[in-house]
Amino acid sequence: MADDPSSEPIKGPVSYFPSIEKTYGKKMSHWFALVASRKGAKHAEIVSWLKNEHKLGHGHANAIVAHCKAADKT
Repeated sequence: MADDPSSEPIKGPVSYFPSIEKTYGKKMSHWFALVASRKGAKHAEIVSWLKNEHKLGHGHANAIVAHCKAADKT
């Protein structure tokens, strides 16, 4: 019998998304749009911007940017 992939724990940046939405009261689409508006900026620059301008914690900001940068490569 094959393992059910839906029972696998969520890993990587996506695992932060429920906490980000709960903590900051905004949908992930909001954060993705903000990152998209910084097109051409480096990962660390966007993380710093999210932390300074939008008061996100480092882990949350990093997870959002990592997810967006990975999606841009596909």
